[in-house]
Amino acid sequence: MLDFFISEAHAEGGAAAGGGIAQIVMLVGFVLIFYFLLWRPQSKRAKQHKQLIGGLAKGDEIVIGGGLIGRITKVTDDFISMEIAEGTEVNVQKSAVAAVLPKGTLKSL
Repeated sequence: MLDFFISEAHAEGGAAAGGGIAQIVMLVGFVLIFYFLLWRPQSKRAKQHKQLIGGLAKGDEIVIGGGLIGRITKVTDDFISMEIAEGTEVNVQKSAVAAVLPKGTLKSL
């Protein structure tokens, strides 16, 4: 009764070797696509962010992931203190820094 939905498998003489090579080529193709479209760009972004965090210094104007903008007042190993308003400082993790802004950005706001 279910023979209508399930097709019968028939073995062919030399097609198995050609099919195996085609599967390997397709697998290698998927690995290359995965590397060039996903892994490589992500590692580049991670490297750039690590350089950004390593170059932070007192007086830099930054924006963090939550959208706060401020000037760095103190830098330690894992944390920075940033002044977000006159007399208001907050401590944030270095990894939260999204970008370093050009000098004078805070005065123009």
